[in-house]
Amino acid sequence: MAKAIFYHAGCEVCLSAEQMLAEAIDPRKYELEIVHFGNAPDRIDEAEKAGVRSVPALLLNGTAFHINHGASMAEVKQVVAV
Repeated sequence: MAKAIFYHAGCEVCLSAEQMLAEAIDPRKYELEIVHFGNAPDRIDEAEKAGVRSVPALLLNGTAFHINHGASMAEVKQVVAV
């Protein structure tokens, strides 16, 4: 099964996108993992290495898709204090 990872920082834009993606992604085709950087700051480096430059973002089959610019990864790091 293909993997989809949704990265976000918990802002209003991110939470709205999370809800819409959770409803839209076909669970028979994709295993969806949701990563909130406030709860998992250790995953920031992983996301950046995968090509995530801003959140919210969806990593689908290894390709990063940026969904409406909510915050840059530099801004995420400042808030999360990595």
